[in-house]
Amino acid sequence: MDIKIRKVEMGDADAIRDISAEGLGYSCDLALVQKKIEGLDAAREAVFVAVTDCGVVGYIHIERYDVLYFETMANVLGLSVFKAYHKMGVGKALLFAAENWARQNNIKMMRLNSGMNRTDAHGFYEHFGYVSEKDQKRFVKTL
Repeated sequence: MDIKIRKVEMGDADAIRDISAEGLGYSCDLALVQKKIEGLDAAREAVFVAVTDCGVVGYIHIERYDVLYFETMANVLGLSVFKAYHKMGVGKALLFAAENWARQNNIKMMRLNSGMNRTDAHGFYEHFGYVSEKDQKRFVKTL
């Protein structure tokens, strides 16, 4: 299978919506995804998509992550691939594209969060050298 990695385009919004729903469990409106793609800030973030003969089958969203207490890192905000394309090199190609983006932006460390129940994803990240450094809870509040 031939996989091409490229930057996101507005026409990818349908696929990103569907991939997010299937892989991450986040159902969202097409208009929201389009708005988010349109508002991407190339100075601090990027979205790459994986394309096969069947169309867009996965994506990764990466951002520059700055905090006062640590060197700048690249933060994976989302990585998801249609289940039918798992274990075919799509996730690997996307992760490597994000790591290359980080290197091109003089960033020397990657970070990401992954839900405690996503054990398959944990194994995927560990396979590529990522180390789990802490357990944490995420707190949210609707305003």
